[in-house]
Amino acid sequence: MKKKILLLLLLTGVLLSTNAQSEMEKINKTLFDYIEGTANGEPKRLERAFHPDFNLYFVSRGTIRVWSGKEYVGNVKPGAKSNRIGKVISIDYENDAAIAKIEIKMPARKRLYTDYLMLLKVNGAWKIIHKSFTYKNYPQ
Repeated sequence: MKKKILLLLLLTGVLLSTNAQSEMEKINKTLFDYIEGTANGEPKRLERAFHPDFNLYFVSRGTIRVWSGKEYVGNVKPGAKSNRIGKVISIDYENDAAIAKIEIKMPARKRLYTDYLMLLKVNGAWKIIHKSFTYKNYPQ
């Protein structure tokens, strides 16, 4: 009996772990659609990653600015590569809500951008709904 209970607990743990891993993979896929879509000039990947009402928020000269996601995607020209190196720093999620932190290094501008993204899971697909970002200059 003890072996059956232990086996059942182990199986339950594996299933829960697999589901969590599967969600992390789905979130990462969305994040990499954003990172690689921008870097490689793939607006369709951005449209897949972003919710249609997606906006970007940033501070400029002491004022909060809002940039529409449609305008952001419109600035990405098909096939036009940009010198951006992105990596996922962290992801936290619960049920159908997630937050992610991404760093984007832009060597040509000598800048390191930090993106804070909010995602929601809609009809089984993770979508970026908001993005706030900041940057700092760094020596080459």
